[in-house]
Amino acid sequence: MKKVLVASSLILAGALTGCSSLNTSAPSLPLSGSVATDVKADIEVGEKITGQSSATKVLFFTLGAETEYADGVAYSAGGNGGSALPFALPNPVEAVKAAAAYNAIQESGADVIVAPRYTVKKDDYVVFGTISVSVEGYKGTIKSVK
Repeated sequence: MKKVLVASSLILAGALTGCSSLNTSAPSLPLSGSVATDVKADIEVGEKITGQSSATKVLFFTLGAETEYADGVAYSAGGNGGSALPFALPNPVEAVKAAAAYNAIQESGADVIVAPRYTVKKDDYVVFGTISVSVEGYKGTIKSVK
């Protein structure tokens, strides 16, 4: 009986523990590659801006996520969010990053975020977890496009 109690206590303790990670990323310089276009944009760079967003993940569902996002924030290599699976699963981290970028743009009145840097904090426990993202960069205002 005592062995069963010890074994079940160890299994329960293992199920209740989790892990936490912190990732701060920014695009590395110099970037290689070229893009040819006839469009020229005059962007005025202003003061530093920030934005935050967070969500709670329960199993495969994201709760408490915001409903407005900046489009084009995902930096994954594949069309399915960088997943090795043949079908696309929603990536809650990319959604929270997009919401943080949207909040930064809305609060500052910027057109773009110049040199964005995302800080992602994930607390992942087997059944649930939290995702918090903050973005900082500089306010970019488009003056003209030719």
